[in-house]
Amino acid sequence: MPAVGFELFGIKFFEDQSEIDADAVIVDPQPYFVTFTSSEGGGVETALRNASSLLADEAEPASGAAGLIAKARGDYRRLLAALYGEGYYGGAVSIRIGGREASRLAPDTRLPDPVDVAIAVTAGPLFRFGDVVIANQAPPTLDPYDQVDLPALRGFGVGEVARSAVILRAEQLALEAWRQQGYAKAEIVSRDVVADHATNTVAATITVNPGRLAAFGPVRVTGTTRMNPEFVAQQTGLAVGQEYDPDDLERAQKRLDRLDVFRAARLEAAESIGSDGLLPYDLIVEELPGRRFGVGATFSTVDGLGLEGYHLWRNLFGQAERLRLDARVASIAWPLDTAQFDYFIGGTFTKPGFYHPDVDLVATVSAERTIYPKYTETSAGGRVGLSWFFSDELTFEGGASFEIARFDDSFGTRDFQTAGLYAGLVYDGRDSSVDPTEGWYASANIEPFFDLLGGTPGGRLVVEGRTYFGFGENDPFVLAGRLKAGAVVGPALVDIPPDKLFFAGGGGSVRGYGFKSIGVDDGMGNITGGRYLLEGSLEARARVTDDIGVVGFVDGGYVAADTFPGLDDLRIGAGLGVRYYTGLGPLRLDVAVPLNRKAGDPDYAIYAGIGQAF
Repeated sequence: MPAVGFELFGIKFFEDQSEIDADAVIVDPQPYFVTFTSSEGGGVETALRNASSLLADEAEPASGAAGLIAKARGDYRRLLAALYGEGYYGGAVSIRIGGREASRLAPDTRLPDPVDVAIAVTAGPLFRFGDVVIANQAPPTLDPYDQVDLPALRGFGVGEVARSAVILRAEQLALEAWRQQGYAKAEIVSRDVVADHATNTVAATITVNPGRLAAFGPVRVTGTTRMNPEFVAQQTGLAVGQEYDPDDLERAQKRLDRLDVFRAARLEAAESIGSDGLLPYDLIVEELPGRRFGVGATFSTVDGLGLEGYHLWRNLFGQAERLRLDARVASIAWPLDTAQFDYFIGGTFTKPGFYHPDVDLVATVSAERTIYPKYTETSAGGRVGLSWFFSDELTFEGGASFEIARFDDSFGTRDFQTAGLYAGLVYDGRDSSVDPTEGWYASANIEPFFDLLGGTPGGRLVVEGRTYFGFGENDPFVLAGRLKAGAVVGPALVDIPPDKLFFAGGGGSVRGYGFKSIGVDDGMGNITGGRYLLEGSLEARARVTDDIGVVGFVDGGYVAADTFPGLDDLRIGAGLGVRYYTGLGPLRLDVAVPLNRKAGDPDYAIYAGIGQAF
């Protein structure tokens, strides 16, 4: 009778098990323990230990004697490669299993349970480069964006330690130098490496074939379902006839990623450059689902619990248009009092590739009712403008805005209708936006506005800078600093909308004080917003383990009515924090106390969130 069955996820059903059992081979696990010795210590021994599969897998038994012997034979190659990587070309490796050299053992050898494995490595003499040659090296270029480090500056020079990785790096640099100058198909045609054991030197000759000068050809898009393929090709920014440049390819990939509509997007060059000098590309994409939603929460002992959610529609009309709706309820505290809750709802429409692949059209509308410590805002408004991504680090945005608002504060109930313009410039040179360890960040924003009801003009300027210094291997210690300043010009404070004035305090400002609780005392016990702002923060961050970190911080802030930067009433908060590092960024928990507490300020404040405070 014929056997029948089917397979699902690798599991076979209704199959004749007698045939399977007859052919099955049961392999007993082979436990082992390793002793390791090396003639060289320090970094050489570390590299050898890291290369050994026997050491890495010691806690898990091998798949029988044959599996252990195969693993040992592979270690001969891995350990020799590690020696070459450190510049030792005359070394010797011995791996003995049960006292016998592994290379001489038959796969069916019977071994004790467990069996001892002895690895002994003799590094031999250190080799240095005696002669280095790169045939067909790219000529120098005056274009700073096309300049590539000379291999000699990266260790490929006479007298340098002849590490194998240095030779591979020299090849990569030689190829990159040609490719930066438009030779897309440059390749290594030969690599001659000769070790002279009499002189302990290595002669290395690398021969490059630059190929032909190339220009970008047409981009053919495949894999789209809802996206317009012509728009996708346009968003790469690669124009037909444009000289080949790997930097342009990198920018094209980032433009595609910024669209936020692809699970994967990969540019593949054609096998060869055409007779017309053009190099065509295939762009293979896989689209993400058209919708996405998310929820989040924040908590502070001062500001209470906040809940928020959003719904995102991707690719509304086939050109990566996005519509995002946000809603938030905050200041939730016990006992529950809905009259004290804050509410926000808003929508953002983004049209990528407006006028240029690096320009987005962004329009937003929103409405909110928020009870701040010093005033209550009920407002609705919108703005429309452009975001221009000049480079990976530099972004510009600008546009127009309009807002209708009612404010209740120490000046009473006031209505405003403001129309204005806004412009901002951001430079972000940090190595990470959620957990930076080096680099710096700077932003500047200017906002001229006009109150249509009061007939009064005004303007607002805010600048901020942040910097980070990491110490130690993989930067376990980081010092971070932040400085922010702002100024408002225009009529008297009573004639300026409170949301245009400055307040300080809260998790992103001066910790230990309530959100927007630091302002200007009018002399009668009332706190209003100020015309000038100065804030600063210092943090010392340390990783205790791979997953846990601790933080000590000091924040300071000052809000003034008419003078700046007088520091008579500087408010300072300090505290400690814990970080739990995840793939999405560190989870943050900070406890802060106000150092110069005034009436109405809390005794302490606890803040929780995702990412570093700044």
